[in-house]
Amino acid sequence: MKKLMLAAIAATAFGAAAPAMAEVVVVVNAKAAESTMSKEQVAQFFLGKSTAMTPIDQTESAPIRAEFYKKVADKDAAQAKALWSKLVFTGKATMPKEVGDSAAVKAALAANPKAIGYIDKSAVDATVKVVYTAQ
Repeated sequence: MKKLMLAAIAATAFGAAAPAMAEVVVVVNAKAAESTMSKEQVAQFFLGKSTAMTPIDQTESAPIRAEFYKKVADKDAAQAKALWSKLVFTGKATMPKEVGDSAAVKAALAANPKAIGYIDKSAVDATVKVVYTAQ
């Protein structure tokens, strides 16, 4: 009984200490024609398989970037970087523009109506349109 209680307390303590994962949403310019996209469509832009939209990445050190690639492209950060390196080396694509945070993503989308990016859901405002919610 005592061990069971200790295990429950430890599980609760570790659960509370675990970092909360951000809710990642994919966004476009508020005036863009796109209203919804599938996971596969979004992945195509961020894996260099489609040039119809310009992907805006957050910096490599941003935790949301790793979460985005894991949830949308089923790749870890190293796999995504390797894929882009290959595309750039073979001349098939150029690296996505990298910005520092959600505010910078929104600014980049405002400047380019064909851009697509990802931000934390809490940063959504009237300047962007959510086209996909990563799960």
